[in-house]
Amino acid sequence: MAKRRTEPDDDAAGSRRGRPRSAETTSAILQSAYALMATTGLAATSIDAVARHSNVSKMTIYKWWPSREALLIDAFLNHASLMLPLPGTGRPADRLRSHAAAYAKALQGKFGRVQLAVISECISNTGSAEIFYTRYLRYRRAALVELIAAGQQDGSIGAIGTPHDLYDAIYGSLFYRYVFGIRPISPAHARKLVDTLLLVRSR
Repeated sequence: MAKRRTEPDDDAAGSRRGRPRSAETTSAILQSAYALMATTGLAATSIDAVARHSNVSKMTIYKWWPSREALLIDAFLNHASLMLPLPGTGRPADRLRSHAAAYAKALQGKFGRVQLAVISECISNTGSAEIFYTRYLRYRRAALVELIAAGQQDGSIGAIGTPHDLYDAIYGSLFYRYVFGIRPISPAHARKLVDTLLLVRSR
């Protein structure tokens, strides 16, 4: 069975105008954008800076991305797909526990700061986080919602709430605690949160 695509490919993530993208050039642009965000901050991550860092022309970048925000989000998505791959095999509950723990750990480093900065940039420039949801969150959210539904069907997850609400309760809680620093988060806390909210059943 073919693996279901849960994230956009390069052409879906950016503009479809012009000639097909070079995978090598696309990777260089996305890696450069994320590296600049993580080291110099969003304010310094201009299209000019990304072009210089990646040794790619500004014309190429503007051809493939409709806006600076779109490029920043796609760079974050690219890094997230490498750092936090969506779970592959195993019981749905185990895969969710593992992914939530990895997300909690990632939030404590540069990944968390970049994510918050990108969301803030979207809201500041457009008045909402819709572009972040459209280009990034909806794909990963859909995959994990599907995983929760699979766990409910096979009996490893006992919670009867809708998969969307259960996903939001887990990841919304982790992000909320990270943003406001109400209480420390850790992989152990994330695993316990999954078990508690999903009513994970033992084998």
